[in-house]
Amino acid sequence: MPLFSLPDLIKSSGGLPNGVTRPTWVVLDVTGAYPERQPSTPLQALLNRTDTLEALEARIEKLRGADWLHGVLVRISEFTAAPATAHAIRNLLAYLNEKKRVVAFVPQLTMTSMIAASGAREIAAPESADVMLGGFAVEPTFLGEFLKKRGIEFENLRIREYKAALTRFSQEHMDDANREQLQAYLDGLEGAWVQDMAQARGVEASVAAGWLSGTITSAQGALDAGLITRVAYEDELVGPATQPMMAIVDWLVPSKPSNPKAGRVAVVPVIGTIVTGKSRTNPLPLPLLGGPQAGSDTVVAALKRAVDDKATKAIVLYVNSGGGSALASDLMWREVQRSSKPVVVVMGEYAASGGYYVATHAKHIVASPYTLTGSIGVVTGKPVLTEFNRRHGLNPERVGRSSALLYSASRKYTDEERNHVERGIEEVYDRFTSRVAEGRKLTQERVNELGRGRIWSGADALERGLVDELGDLRLGLQRARELAGLPHDAPTWNVTPKNRGPLPEFVQEAAQAATVQVWPFGRERVLTWLDQDLKVR
Repeated sequence: MPLFSLPDLIKSSGGLPNGVTRPTWVVLDVTGAYPERQPSTPLQALLNRTDTLEALEARIEKLRGADWLHGVLVRISEFTAAPATAHAIRNLLAYLNEKKRVVAFVPQLTMTSMIAASGAREIAAPESADVMLGGFAVEPTFLGEFLKKRGIEFENLRIREYKAALTRFSQEHMDDANREQLQAYLDGLEGAWVQDMAQARGVEASVAAGWLSGTITSAQGALDAGLITRVAYEDELVGPATQPMMAIVDWLVPSKPSNPKAGRVAVVPVIGTIVTGKSRTNPLPLPLLGGPQAGSDTVVAALKRAVDDKATKAIVLYVNSGGGSALASDLMWREVQRSSKPVVVVMGEYAASGGYYVATHAKHIVASPYTLTGSIGVVTGKPVLTEFNRRHGLNPERVGRSSALLYSASRKYTDEERNHVERGIEEVYDRFTSRVAEGRKLTQERVNELGRGRIWSGADALERGLVDELGDLRLGLQRARELAGLPHDAPTWNVTPKNRGPLPEFVQEAAQAATVQVWPFGRERVLTWLDQDLKVR
């Protein structure tokens, strides 16, 4: 049978050879970062052009049900998703594998692309594939010396030794406790990667661990080592009865729940830095400031709407956040704790500090083995501009109570002020550990051992009782259905708060997006926050 390239297929009339009425193979592209859900706010949804795991799962569900389809070629190219997201895609491809022959085409053999591809039965790469299998690492930049040279110091009060948020602003180098926890987290990620690869390729874990030794430099080397199953170009993998996904939409039958009247599961997102007020997105790519922000008002309103909705029988709280405001975290936690309907928390790339706080009283917690969680600790701080002001002729003058200017950047804390601030964050830490102890049924002493600001991988968190199960959003939705007594295919819906006011919501959101704040946490200075300048590579 002659083979054709994908462009030839698209150009041809109908794209199918004579006598063939439907394609036997489909090409499915997996490209980009893959956020978990479609943005819940109108403005973000309008501007969103990236594919989501939610959309990918819907496509895969339809492909599974296409009786006329033999196989799927999954092109994993320019893949920028985090390891936890890659693992969720791995599970989706394995799910598709149950019904169809799945071949992954991977032109860039990276740590994360191989996690995703390992869900396929077969993995092919071109002879010229880029091979970057160097393990996982992080490289945070410490700004302490840089800031001091410019007359800026940073006061950083934290609980306890592992709480590394803000240290890149206050220190010149990484401290030993932070290095220890980061290395342990990365070891956990590599352990999960080895287990995934070993299971997928049917080899011992020791063999898969050897693939990280740096000896694989080419596609042929990956084939010889057993990491992939074929060296081939894309045109060698598709035939005349192959069509791209976009060309077969009309042939796919939408899947319908078996009993939609039985009830549904609500999905509430907590994505980005946790702040008080409404959820918003700051477009500036700045430390502390940029990216999505999960507002307590928005999340609480969404949870209340889900509880009030008669058709909703269970709630999944999807958390991809390194925390933020201690107050906002507690307000979200309260709504989870008092929910009359079962709440399942699903953790994404991050569910740390305040992102873990909100999860403590869920009925069930699901984490990816690649999730960064824990960081049970508290931090506060402020920049000190005394020397900066002196150099530039700036002279702040105080009038009134000094305590009202506690967080002023004009000078350091006095001993009395520092004791006051430390007492406050100790109280928040005690509250945090009490929440964890009660929700996870652990002693407070044990929680303090696991806490002190230390981060854990999802797999390590499972061993220590901080989460209940390893998996992804699909598994979390299934656990929610089970807790509510719903059928396995009960529908889901993404919850948003009710209309906020007389202006269209997208107008309000545009106004919020245009507002730039210097400090993203409002008036609050006590944080349950993990500095997310930890992009795993």
